[in-house]
Amino acid sequence: MKKALVTGVSRGIGLSIARKLITEDFIVTGTHFRTDIPDALQDSDHFESVRINFEDQEEITRIMKPLLADSAFDLLVNNAGIVLDAPITSADDSWSSVWDKTMQVNLKAASLLSKWFVENTLASGSKGILINIASRAAFRGDTQEYAAYAASKAGLAAFTKSIARNFSKMGILAYTIAPGFIDTDMAKASAELLGNDILTKDSVFDEVTSPGEVANIAAFLARGEVSHMSGSTIHINGGSYML
Repeated sequence: MKKALVTGVSRGIGLSIARKLITEDFIVTGTHFRTDIPDALQDSDHFESVRINFEDQEEITRIMKPLLADSAFDLLVNNAGIVLDAPITSADDSWSSVWDKTMQVNLKAASLLSKWFVENTLASGSKGILINIASRAAFRGDTQEYAAYAASKAGLAAFTKSIARNFSKMGILAYTIAPGFIDTDMAKASAELLGNDILTKDSVFDEVTSPGEVANIAAFLARGEVSHMSGSTIHINGGSYML
């Protein structure tokens, strides 16, 4: 069986991806922090959890670097992320705090895990697949409150392309999935701030995209059957942003 590391699996997209990968015969290691993992996943024989605070750089290095070195993962899915609001009129120190935290969790932590994953995969002479979960906001921007989030996800998407350009020939494939609003707690928090219609007003559908649809894309990429798509971004946003 193949082994996968998925970050942020306690709910939403990460939870759906972890569950889907288990049905695809992966043994999944999933990270979480503030929210406990549902028992149905935690009790699976094909799952183990790691509690990690991605805001803490020392903790990331202490826990995640040896985990990636020792576990021989075939797949890394960087899903963990935060959304913090900082309007343009925020005080400078508040603005900077939001940007620092957002970049640390959404970009720096994900890029470090990707770095270690690539290093270990190359050292072992094996192949690997990297999937980074970005956002529609990376490509069309976001409201002023969430400019930091958009910037962090744009950086992650660009980083993923760089991994693909440099390492695909060596057997490491890298993909970005860019969701729009997904039916998760994170989206509901945005709706509370900006109004419920924010979730579907740009969509060609009346309902919000389910996290299961994102998980289906991740599972498809994880099979390794579309190697020449390495470096690509797959958009799933209810038709709210079309290329």
